[in-house]
Amino acid sequence: MSKKKPKYYVVWVGAKPGVYSDWESCKAQITAFPGAKYKSFSNRAEALTAFSQGPGSFIGANKSTKGNASRISSSKIIQNSISVDAACSGNPGLMEYQGVKTDTGEQIFHRGPYADGTNNVGEFLALVHALALLQRKNMPNFPIYSDSKTAMAWVRKRKCNSKLARTPRNEDLFDMIHKAELWLHNNTFTNPILKWETDSWGEIPADFGRK
Repeated sequence: MSKKKPKYYVVWVGAKPGVYSDWESCKAQITAFPGAKYKSFSNRAEALTAFSQGPGSFIGANKSTKGNASRISSSKIIQNSISVDAACSGNPGLMEYQGVKTDTGEQIFHRGPYADGTNNVGEFLALVHALALLQRKNMPNFPIYSDSKTAMAWVRKRKCNSKLARTPRNEDLFDMIHKAELWLHNNTFTNPILKWETDSWGEIPADFGRK
């Protein structure tokens, strides 16, 4: 069995900014920290360089095949939009989600981590969170990007069709799912929900950088 390649985590904005060699140490700096900015890298040299340069060139950036970060430039992308994504450590496991400005990667909202969740549930909640936020701001035509076909289908059907088991640890998460489904049933929306084309554009700007 091949060994899992090590990763290094840069925390630009968090409780204690720096470069960390394991996810648990990184997570301790960003959990419940408003506006946290962080990303994973394949080796320590890249991580140190990224930390010294700041998050602007890396958060919401599209990596080339050589690993150098470059800004998203595809003319097909609607830059004035929201991008959402989720991350889950395990299946089920600790799950969190966020929404960012597509053009800059600036964080708009972040929730979690929640125990005993899944990535698809997080993607679904992120989309509904974005829809509700845009409704409150009276922005009915503002686009939202997601890289999850499953979550997009659940929103269209107004039902989180997850097989996630309910446990004492994820009661809060199931309460959020219930509220999201109620919102979808009680509200109409016209915001375009668009598929982020990862193969062509790279990782979605809201990606947590843990791949």
